[in-house]
Amino acid sequence: MTTFNWVISQLECHSQAGGQTNVVFTVHWRLNGTDGTYDGTVYATCDLPAPTDSFTPYEQLTSDQVLGWIWANGVDKVSAEAAVQGQIDRQANPPTVTPSLPWSN
Repeated sequence: MTTFNWVISQLECHSQAGGQTNVVFTVHWRLNGTDGTYDGTVYATCDLPAPTDSFTPYEQLTSDQVLGWIWANGVDKVSAEAAVQGQIDRQANPPTVTPSLPWSN
């Protein structure tokens, strides 16, 4: 069983926008996965639209809130986890191998 860990590694902000300060416009995220033996990871960014109805001050943001933003703005959680799982599966069962040449033994 693979364990997935979503990580927000950086937030890029406009220092001033729409009368607010530190308005997040790009989220740098990473998804790590492990089955205890093999590991996989995906790293990407997600651009966010300008806030409309509500605004959460930067100091009050939570990782869960920002993850919700990226999943609502183009990051496909299921596909990302499948990509990491694919990396792990290929390590556990490599589709190609490079054995020693038979005459080099």
